[in-house]
Amino acid sequence: MPENGDRDILERIAGALERIAPPAASPVDLSSGDAFLWDGRDLKMIAPFNPTDIDLLTGIDPQKSRVLDNSSRHAKGHAAHDVLLWGSRGMGKSALAKSVVRTLQVQGEDIALIEVPSDHLETLPALFGLLASTKRRFIIFIDDIGFSEGSSEPRTLRSMLEGGASQRPANVRLYVTSNRRHIVSRQMSEQDDPVNPRDAVDDQLALSDRFGLRLGFHAASQDDYLTIITRYAAAHGLTFEREDALLWAKQRGSRSGRVAWQYIVELAGRADKFLA
Repeated sequence: MPENGDRDILERIAGALERIAPPAASPVDLSSGDAFLWDGRDLKMIAPFNPTDIDLLTGIDPQKSRVLDNSSRHAKGHAAHDVLLWGSRGMGKSALAKSVVRTLQVQGEDIALIEVPSDHLETLPALFGLLASTKRRFIIFIDDIGFSEGSSEPRTLRSMLEGGASQRPANVRLYVTSNRRHIVSRQMSEQDDPVNPRDAVDDQLALSDRFGLRLGFHAASQDDYLTIITRYAAAHGLTFEREDALLWAKQRGSRSGRVAWQYIVELAGRADKFLA
């Protein structure tokens, strides 16, 4: 048993730790808030939630139409797909996933976005349990997903999408972005499998097949790139020279919506303007 003096010291230390410890997080209100971040244990509200205006997303009109239609169906409680957005970097995959949610919110639909980092996939069943307790509609957004060779996570995610015990609840749909069409890499070693090479390939493709809506995003042409810049520039009251815009892309080795936006930031800086 500790002596009285030792007990007093321990009590003072415990009291000091309680005073400096952060307060316990209050449970988030799922009925309010436009967007949230899941950290693997708790939901945190994202405020303000101001993604790019969907009308400014240029060169991806077919993708915008299909994702907006699918999201609208989900928001209204109708049948809707989980969505895989794949393809070139910087062409608006992530921006579109967020913008459609904001568009529906402005239209009065009761739907929210929950962003889940790809390294928290194993905690999705806990998140599903929280979301199943409400009738509100949610889109879980997982950005830039990818798996290393031999990872068990693709099978785990497949189970959540369809048929597993931890399947996502009816008021939830998953929107996932990836640079790869089939999410997981396909190795040349698959072709050398002496047992059943077709089985190895089918297992790799099974995850992307779980997404009812799969949309590709391809590198911007020169005209697409200039059109994106023109629309951004007009929205922000900026002017630009065609050759200067092309030089900007050439110096970066690519043409994309992201590169176009970076050029707009550069233009605003040159003009002593602030961009939110």
